[in-house]
Amino acid sequence: MPHCIVEYSHNLEQEVPPHDWIEAVQQACLATELFQPSDIKLRAFACKHFITGGVQDAFVHVTIRMLPGRSVERKNELSQSVLDALCSFSIKQVSLSVEIIEMDKDSYARRIIPA
Repeated sequence: MPHCIVEYSHNLEQEVPPHDWIEAVQQACLATELFQPSDIKLRAFACKHFITGGVQDAFVHVTIRMLPGRSVERKNELSQSVLDALCSFSIKQVSLSVEIIEMDKDSYARRIIPA
């Protein structure tokens, strides 16, 4: 049930369509065999206003929010798999990062409203 949030500098939209970032993250998550395809939630946001290291360098940052229960090794495998997927795009002068955040299971609430 991970929520994968892709934030990227808007100056990358000409080089990589947002859907391509999402697809790469999804495939990287599936490659770890930690999740079922139907469990992965993905979204992407372009940042128009940003400063990276004092300048407007391009960036992609992926936050993966998931419930606890995976070992440090499995979380490291997940973050490395996603980072490797981001690196597969032929982009220069870009900062790529991945962050795993464990959600508080006791306070997480969810409801699906049927059609």
